[in-house]
Amino acid sequence: MNFDLIVIGSGPGGYVAAIRAAQLGMKVGVVEKESLGGICLNWGCIPTKALLKSAQVFEYIQHAGDYGISVGNAQADFGRMIGRSRDVANGMSKGIQFLFRKNKITIIDGTGKLTADKKVSVTDASGKVSTYEAAHIILATGGRAKQLPNLPIDGTKIIEYRKAMSLEKQPARMVVVGAGAIGVEFAYFYNSIGTEVTVVEFMEQGLVPREDPEVSKELTKIYKKKGIQVLANTSVESVDTKGSTCKVTTKNRKDGKVEVIECDVVLSAAGVTPNTENIGLEELGIATDRGLVVVDEYYRTNVPGVYAIGDIVPGQALAHVASAEGIICVENIAGMNPEPIDYNNIPSCTYCSPEIASVGFTEQAAKEAGYEIKVGKFPFSASGKASAAGAKEGFVKVIFDAQYGEFLGAHMIGANVTEMIAEVVASRKLETTGHEIIKTVHPHPTMSEAIMEAAAAAYDEVIHL
Repeated sequence: MNFDLIVIGSGPGGYVAAIRAAQLGMKVGVVEKESLGGICLNWGCIPTKALLKSAQVFEYIQHAGDYGISVGNAQADFGRMIGRSRDVANGMSKGIQFLFRKNKITIIDGTGKLTADKKVSVTDASGKVSTYEAAHIILATGGRAKQLPNLPIDGTKIIEYRKAMSLEKQPARMVVVGAGAIGVEFAYFYNSIGTEVTVVEFMEQGLVPREDPEVSKELTKIYKKKGIQVLANTSVESVDTKGSTCKVTTKNRKDGKVEVIECDVVLSAAGVTPNTENIGLEELGIATDRGLVVVDEYYRTNVPGVYAIGDIVPGQALAHVASAEGIICVENIAGMNPEPIDYNNIPSCTYCSPEIASVGFTEQAAKEAGYEIKVGKFPFSASGKASAAGAKEGFVKVIFDAQYGEFLGAHMIGANVTEMIAEVVASRKLETTGHEIIKTVHPHPTMSEAIMEAAAAAYDEVIHL
């Protein structure tokens, strides 16, 4: 065997699995066809947050007068914002290279494919094919932008997220199709620097349709105030790209109203699809279901020695999920008997402005699951820290089981809430009750006090409302 473990793909699932395996004494090879770090590090999580920070700084400057500061006429330099984002991504990718050298992990450049029992063929950029063997092989090939039938991506007028963060010129008008995390983040970025933005979402709830309805309603109110047009419960019927602009024909699914929106660029942000083609699944008879690889709680496929993690298996398509799956997978290979993931305790974060974070049951889902619940809500308008920071938008909403006090879920929208959600995730992991949250002394003044106050509101003990 060339290796104890070969990982195909170096995204947040693959590279984390590789490093943990090396820590456990395995000889590891990682196959990667592009840049180390995968989509998340190079084109997703990290560079988008760099763009969003640029947008946030620009907004701060525009509202400097609110803080008693006089500033001249600030201008957004689109090219430099894009350049900074790429620099951040490139720096992080180099960091993965360092970690691989530190852990003596072999990088195999090229496209990997399972060809036989314990074997992986790798085709490099020149077309040369090499074959490697390993006792264990992890598939971590990730996902890509989903193509909609009425929205063929051409990379020029109809683009996906990779192109959206590397455009040569800022568009004057943009239509964003899809109001999940990718859609609302790019809508915020482009709107903040002056692009006229319309968001079209197929689901009736509108913005962030997988979040609690109250969060969606709050974000919609804030986005409309920013000047972003939001079309919920609306389908894209067609896009005419023949002229100098794009003409997007939409149809309201409730009243049938048809509208044509003219813009410069259409961003398709309708989610991701797994990269499961041409990686050898069919050749080895690896079971799939609805396009995803079937695995057990330790990410073993039906073929001994082959594992799969991340966006190509069932579960949330999130970087931190892929990383956790990778660690559990290799620790089980090493005989450590790790605890499987509780997928109902996975935090979800959206980095628009204001931010959104959630974990566990929504109010509706908790009721549908048969719980009798207590719900508490605390608005940031009542928070001293939020008022001092000029960030009074949003709220924290918490849900508890009325009988035993179990922490069922939390839903937040506001400044820096993505940094606050881990308290709830840890509390739920430790089976903390609502009363224990209330009696946990939180520092003042902080945004995180809102979690304690919301818990107190659920039990009619809130002080500052």
